[in-house]
Amino acid sequence: MKVDLVIKNIKSLYTLKGPNRPRIKDEMKEVGLIENGIVAIKNDKIVYVGEGELPEDFETTKDTKVIDAKGKTVIPGLVDSHTHLVHGGSRENELSMKLKGAKYLEILEAGGGIHSTVKATRNASFSELYEQAKKSLNIMLSFGVTTVEAKSGYGLDDFDTEVKQMEVARKLNEDHPVDVVSTFMGAHAIPPEFKDKPRRFIDMIINEMIPEVASRGLAKFCDVFCEKGVFSIEESKEILEAGIKYGLLPKMHADEIEPIGGAELAAEIGCISADHLVAASDKGIEMMAEKGVIANLLPGTSFYLQSGKHARARQMIEKGVAVSLSTDYNPGSCPTENMQLVMSFASLIYKMTPEEVLTASTINGAASLKLEEEIGSIEKGKKADLVVLDSPNFEYIIYHFGINHTLYVVKNGKIAYQAFS
Repeated sequence: MKVDLVIKNIKSLYTLKGPNRPRIKDEMKEVGLIENGIVAIKNDKIVYVGEGELPEDFETTKDTKVIDAKGKTVIPGLVDSHTHLVHGGSRENELSMKLKGAKYLEILEAGGGIHSTVKATRNASFSELYEQAKKSLNIMLSFGVTTVEAKSGYGLDDFDTEVKQMEVARKLNEDHPVDVVSTFMGAHAIPPEFKDKPRRFIDMIINEMIPEVASRGLAKFCDVFCEKGVFSIEESKEILEAGIKYGLLPKMHADEIEPIGGAELAAEIGCISADHLVAASDKGIEMMAEKGVIANLLPGTSFYLQSGKHARARQMIEKGVAVSLSTDYNPGSCPTENMQLVMSFASLIYKMTPEEVLTASTINGAASLKLEEEIGSIEKGKKADLVVLDSPNFEYIIYHFGINHTLYVVKNGKIAYQAFS
């Protein structure tokens, strides 16, 4: 077989070889390390993974691209499975409020927070949103991210803006090397104009928005911000069940600030993931483990908000909850596209081992997007999404934090990013 791309002499090749499902407990430490590894790619698929040289039945030609990864590390493409990629404007003006101690919900009640971004997103044209999100995708790609989830939620009752966000995400998925998976999150906040009549807005989401999103194939998932002062347990359940009825897989922003039972609800209705979970209860964690709900944790958000509260990742892992990690890239509570930094936060703050962090950022992230059969590990037959890192091992990435270690990103078998030498 003639091959198109070979990565050879890999000092540390982390394959994540294993079952195509979320990894739990000690499985999260099993990263399939091969020393002196080699990977061969044909078209957009991995065709060989092993040690040493290519077997004789694999042929290189003058057209075969070869990456010599001597002294380097290779991992699967990173999966950023929770972002608010498409939005207008920015919110650096809120920094001084936060430094003075203002909390998220206080900023929201003052007309800032998400309402500021909603206004900017409504006012932005399709091309403006596209270019801003494309810039962020380029940054994400440079940090080794090959698949991204993108939520709507900055149009709210302006459904045209919600649609615009999802159409931008779809266009970027077509144009950009990074795969973009879309989530409908009309239930991101109660718009100011519906503050005294929230039921009307919820009915609009259920009866008008969700059916239209589903019929137009604009999203794979439906998400809701289940939180005190936003959407209650009962309202969140109603919205997510409406999404399920129309074929949208359920996700939740759950128990980010207050322990109102979001984790329990995620388990009850069978969410693919429950995200944030800073205030999740013991019962909620146990129910998630029992029902196989992935805990998608966002340490960068807790760091940026400086609340002093963090998701209990160690307890979740010990109880058998599959953990994934994401940036939560958004303009208000986590304005960073740097997945490598988030991975360091997860280890330093959550006390996750480097192996657990790698699993959470690859195969478990893929599972939280229902893509574990295609991506998330370096195995024969899977998509050729890989990252070559300028480090002798993965531990070094966690240890030497805050910089970009990426040398190459291979996406769908092609070199999509190369660092300047």
